[in-house]
Amino acid sequence: MSKRTVKKTMTIILSSIGALLIIALVSLFIISGIFESPKYLEPWQKTYSQKFDDPRIQLAAHGLLAANGHNMQPWEIQLDKDDPMVFYLYADSDRLTSEVDPFSRQMMITQGTFLEYVKIAGDELGYKAAVELFPDGGYDEQKLQESMKTKPVAKIMLTKDKPQNNPLYDSMFLPDTNRAAYQSNKLTYEQIDHLQAINTYANMSVKIFQDIENIEKLGSYVKKGAAIEAGVNRVMQETETIFRANEYQKNKYRYGFSVEGKGTSGIMRHIMQGLVTVFPFMNSGKAASDMFIQSTRTSVDNTPAYAMIITNDNNRSSQVKSGMLYSRLILTAYSLGLVMQPLSQVLEEYPEMKEPYSSIHRDYASDAGTIQMLVRLGKPTKEVPQSMRRDVIDLLIRE
Repeated sequence: MSKRTVKKTMTIILSSIGALLIIALVSLFIISGIFESPKYLEPWQKTYSQKFDDPRIQLAAHGLLAANGHNMQPWEIQLDKDDPMVFYLYADSDRLTSEVDPFSRQMMITQGTFLEYVKIAGDELGYKAAVELFPDGGYDEQKLQESMKTKPVAKIMLTKDKPQNNPLYDSMFLPDTNRAAYQSNKLTYEQIDHLQAINTYANMSVKIFQDIENIEKLGSYVKKGAAIEAGVNRVMQETETIFRANEYQKNKYRYGFSVEGKGTSGIMRHIMQGLVTVFPFMNSGKAASDMFIQSTRTSVDNTPAYAMIITNDNNRSSQVKSGMLYSRLILTAYSLGLVMQPLSQVLEEYPEMKEPYSSIHRDYASDAGTIQMLVRLGKPTKEVPQSMRRDVIDLLIRE
């Protein structure tokens, strides 16, 4: 065979391989849904709430941007039929994550994050929002799921007021969680004082740690919690069931997790979405567990500070109020150029987590207190995308 023939044959082979790669790449983009309009991001637009005339729905449209456990967005809204300035917030018991949150503590915190966003938006839109927790009394803990359907978490009463510029309002439209590496800069004393000053509740505290001893100790707790969770199949499966592999699924469900939560963005997001759709095993079983552990290690190794919200007791009202405080903490951190990521695993209350849960409470919450939130805190190294959000109309309880 002549050199010319060999060269021609190699050119044909390489061209064929190149064409197949292009076809494969285009196919992944199509499978990913690259041409699908991301309706799940519409609620993040500042003009979104203006689509609605009812001020209660306008404020709820802001509330659904709040941080929430596993991005389940477990909120339901009931509009008062007799008073156009009153509405009720219910915990959506169909959206429980019972494996990681068996006592619904995180669920209650999530109710509080929503309420604080409603209050802040009320200032900006010209409505004073008064919140009464558990207006019909507390839950029947023996019939919790049923009780959530019949008893509201809060009654929200609006009073028309002069619009006020709330310094935290603009930060509501930023992603509530940043899982990327943080800069090594320590917080200044002024930043720490500012963050701790947001607490107005007598029965809870905000604590910030950035000394070497506590950074290492808390980092060890976080890694241990992640390793335990990664080894509990039923917990990991609960997470896998709410993973949305592509744009079509994200538009359909508008809640749960996606590849963006793993720090993937841009073109790589669509490549990964296409691959995970075609090969689901890439995000399940041991692969998912290993990825989760590695992601946690990267986060811990790039964390200059941790923050905790600790309550003196652990009743339902305190859980909700700690969520309200958490929203204030997130938004205040943004105003200071900082970002946060919750690290909930070691605070979860299923049997396998009992030992580190008890240990971290002995170390950091004496006198029978409860650590409601543990977060990493620092200056970001990169921006992260916004997560899926439901349409606010889907939160309405229809009689």
